[in-house]
Amino acid sequence: MPKISNVYQDKNNGKWYFVASLGYDEKGKRVQHWERGFSTQREAKRAYDEYMNNHSSTSLQKNSTMSFQEFYETYFKPDYKRSVSGRTYENRASSMDLHFKFFFNRKLKDISPPLIKQWHNKLSEKYSSSYIRNLHGMLQRTLDLAVTLGLLQKNVAKTVGNIKKVKKKVDFWTKEEFEKVIATFKMDDYYEHFSFITIWLLFMTGLRFGEAQALEWETDIDLKKQTLTVSKSMYYKNANEFSIAEPKTKASNRIIALDDNTVDFLKEWRERQLNVFPSKYVLSYNGLPTNKSATFHIIERHSKLAKVHKIKTHALRHSHASLLISLGENALIIRDRLGHEDIQTTLGTYGHLYPNMNREVANRLKNVIDVKYSEIVNRKMVSNQYIKRN
Repeated sequence: MPKISNVYQDKNNGKWYFVASLGYDEKGKRVQHWERGFSTQREAKRAYDEYMNNHSSTSLQKNSTMSFQEFYETYFKPDYKRSVSGRTYENRASSMDLHFKFFFNRKLKDISPPLIKQWHNKLSEKYSSSYIRNLHGMLQRTLDLAVTLGLLQKNVAKTVGNIKKVKKKVDFWTKEEFEKVIATFKMDDYYEHFSFITIWLLFMTGLRFGEAQALEWETDIDLKKQTLTVSKSMYYKNANEFSIAEPKTKASNRIIALDDNTVDFLKEWRERQLNVFPSKYVLSYNGLPTNKSATFHIIERHSKLAKVHKIKTHALRHSHASLLISLGENALIIRDRLGHEDIQTTLGTYGHLYPNMNREVANRLKNVIDVKYSEIVNRKMVSNQYIKRN
C-alpha cells in the first residue's frame, strides 16, 4: 500500500491515524494534532485534509505569537549560518543584527506590509538602494523560514516586494589619476614599499581583495611564466582569525597573465620582504596577510597626497576594468580576467564605459564593402508600377 504523508497505521490494532503539524508555539515547541481510529487509510487521509482546511488557519494565528527577535536569534541565524560560508555569514549577520532591530519588539504575525515600507523609508535616508535591496532579500529569506516552519501563513516581504534597483555609478581611478597616486610613494621605506605593491597589484590585475589576500608566493605566483593563479580567497576576521576559503564563484578560478612591470615590481618586493619580514603571503609586511583596513588607509593617505578623489578598495578592480576598456579590450577578455561568471555581469557593470564603441564600429564599417554597379546595358528592368520611366 503506497505511503501517504501524515497518515500512519497503528501496528497494535491495525487502525489508521493522522498527525497534523501546526508549527511551533512561542517557546519553540512543536504543536501537533492527532486523531486515531480510522478503518482505512483513505478515511484517515480525508479526515486529515478536512482538519487542515478547517483548523490550520486558526492554529497558525494562535501559534504565531513568537516575537521576531526570538525567531531570528533562535531559528533563522543558526539555519543561515549552516547554509553559507563563514565569510558570508560574518558579513551579513552584522548588517542584519543592526537593521532587523526595527522589528525586534514585534511579533512575527504583526509584521505587515506598511511596517516593511516604513522600514524601507527609514533605511533610504542613510543607505544606498543596493544595500537596502540586500537587506530586504535577507528579511524575505527570514520570513520564508517562518512560513516553512508553520509560524506564518505567507511571506509579507514578498507581497511588498523589494525597492527599485538604481544602477550605481562605478567609481574608479583613471590612468592619469593612478599615475599621480603612485608618484607619492617613497620606496626606500619598507611599509611604503608594501603599500605601493598592494595598490599596484590590485590596480593592474583587477583581483578581488579576498583573492589578493590569499595569494602565496610558492603556489600562486610564477615569475618565470609571468602568471598569477587565482584558486582561493580568504576569510579574514582579524589578525588572529583568518582562513583560506573557496573563491566567490567557479569562474573565479583563473590564471592572470602579468605584464613586465608588475613582474619586476613583484621580484623587487619579494627580495625586500625576505630581507625584512619573510612571509608566504605576497601582500604582507609583518608575516600576516594584509587586511582591508590597511588598504583603506593607504588609499586615503595617498589619494590626499596626490590630490585625487578617494576611492574604495574594490574600486581598484573597477579601475583595472576601466583601463582595459580604454586600451580597446573587448568584454570577453575583461570577463575572463576579472573572473565573472557570465558576460552579462561584465556588460552590466562596465557597459557604460564603452560610450564611443558604437561610433567606432560605424567608422570601421565605412568603405568596408566594395560597391560596384551593374554595367549590363540591355538588362530587363523590374520596377514598381507607380514609378514612371522615360
